[in-house]
Amino acid sequence: MGTDSLLNDLPTLERARHLAILEINEAGSLSPVLRKFPGYVFGAYPEVDMHAMPYADASFDIVVHSDTLKHVENPVHALAECRRVLKPGGALCMTVPVIDGRMTRNRQGLKHSYHGNPATSGYDFVMQSEFGVDAWTYLMVAGFDNVKIFAVEYPAATAFLAQKN
Repeated sequence: MGTDSLLNDLPTLERARHLAILEINEAGSLSPVLRKFPGYVFGAYPEVDMHAMPYADASFDIVVHSDTLKHVENPVHALAECRRVLKPGGALCMTVPVIDGRMTRNRQGLKHSYHGNPATSGYDFVMQSEFGVDAWTYLMVAGFDNVKIFAVEYPAATAFLAQKN
């Protein structure tokens, strides 16, 4: 879209009001801004299964999720689902924590690692993957055409922008 406007002002711009945006889980301080768009849809993980999203092909201009991918069993399949629901020219904006200096590893067979208290956390809080320096390749394998990487809080928070041509 290209604009010099502040993010908080985008929902008021006529040319941005048509955007269909899917947010999977809350994306922190970005969520209140996304909710202002008329075409905003919220999908709470794990109720909305990233392996089989209940949305038609090419439904959204933008899909957003933050630190959610590490909790899904098959990250490439989940990313392919994000791509499926994107319109041509659409974009996936996501964050994952990246462990610097090593490759991604699947945690299957390892002791469960949870967010919060394991006694009160459900299975959906179990980390399935620990992303490493190869995290960007998962987007390419899922079929995205263009991937950009942004260091948010290096090395703990990494943001990705992946586009569907």
